Amino acid sequence: MIDTKQFLIAINQIADDKGIPKEKIIETIEVAIAAAYKKDYGTKSQIIRSKLDPETGKIEVFQVKTVVDESVIKTEEEIKKEEEMSDEQRARLAEEERKKAEEDENYVKKIRFNPDRHIMLEDAKKIKKDAKVGDEIRFEVEQHDEFGRIAAQTAKQVIVQRLREVEREVALAEFKEKEGEIISVQVQRLEGKNVILDLGKTTGVIYPEEQIAGEHYRVGQRLRVYIVKVEATTKGPVILVSRSHPKMIEKLFELEIPEVASGVVQIKSIAREAGSRSKVAVWTDEEGIDPIGSCVGQKGTRIDTIIAELNNEKIDIVEWSEDPAEYISNALSPAKVLSIDINEDEKEAVVVVPEDQLSLAIGKGGQNVRLAAKLTGWKIDVVSPESEEGEQKEAQQELQEEVHKEDQVEVQEKTAEINEKESIDKKGSSEEEKEDQKEEAEKEDKKEN
Repeated sequence: MIDTKQFLIAINQIADDKGIPKEKIIETIEVAIAAAYKKDYGTKSQIIRSKLDPETGKIEVFQVKTVVDESVIKTEEEIKKEEEMSDEQRARLAEEERKKAEEDENYVKKIRFNPDRHIMLEDAKKIKKDAKVGDEIRFEVEQHDEFGRIAAQTAKQVIVQRLREVEREVALAEFKEKEGEIISVQVQRLEGKNVILDLGKTTGVIYPEEQIAGEHYRVGQRLRVYIVKVEATTKGPVILVSRSHPKMIEKLFELEIPEVASGVVQIKSIAREAGSRSKVAVWTDEEGIDPIGSCVGQKGTRIDTIIAELNNEKIDIVEWSEDPAEYISNALSPAKVLSIDINEDEKEAVVVVPEDQLSLAIGKGGQNVRLAAKLTGWKIDVVSPESEEGEQKEAQQELQEEVHKEDQVEVQEKTAEINEKESIDKKGSSEEEKEDQKEEAEKEDKKEN
């Protein structure tokens, strides 16, 4: 018998410190007690379990056997055949059985009968009348209050290991639910370019590619991060977080802007170059509500809070539209657009802006037009009226040159045709003259004779 009061205090303390449910701690202790009992008083093939009553401190230890019948037991021939197999053949057989079990839920894997682990159906029914294949039958074992040193060490190791596993499971489940959300964290340490974060029950990491360009981190600093992915590994859950993910802006808008959180104002698209500039397309079907004004807030208070959280990253809020031309025009804000030529088949747009707005529309290093293209999903070519006029003149000139070339070719072809005809005519005339001369010579010869 254990000291119930001290036992409950210990369980409560572990539960509070580790954030683990009491039921999981009791389950861990039961596994440890069963392992200790089996070490000192059981056999290797036995299945020993224990039950602990946290109210009374009473421990019950028992053996478990699974009910089987002839249909699930391997025959002597099957056992002999399996024993003659090589390790590779056994592994292949086990893999085949695993696949069959996955494909057919009614598939029953045959087992080798072990009297320490199994009990035949007819024998089980003598103990429990309604017993059926697959049921577990409990058997009492001799109870012992004390365990040897090795068994106690085994129990301790089981408790430590199981509590770690449970702690990881709890942390994994908790952060799995928060995947795709924003949380507030504290910088724990810096490892090279990686930033390790304290998430309470576990740690997270911001890799360099997920950091905001130009942002510096210091130990103890509090900041908000976006949970990208939660992975289970042998060393515990790995929480991948980001400061540069476009979804982080969407989540910050939901936190700071009630209209976005309620769905009155919808975020249709986001284009982001973290640390420098972002564009957010918003829309609402509610009359009397200005989607851009709702996001900016009175005197810019709402958007300023988001900008400060993102290390003063510039954010352009534009209105989304079903009309591609209007949407593209809004996306190129703050530049003014004169006209847009849309090619819907190729999803390409040629945008004409005033000469003095050309650099503003393109942006430093092409950033403004690049973000507008990402935001709308259209390929955008920005030109000025002068350049467009120049292009038209150039096109006309090229056309004229082509026409001129064609005319020249046609003239050359006709000239060649005429020359060829004249050449043929001349050739014919010279041949006729030769014939006449020949006839004249023949006549002269006749006269002389």
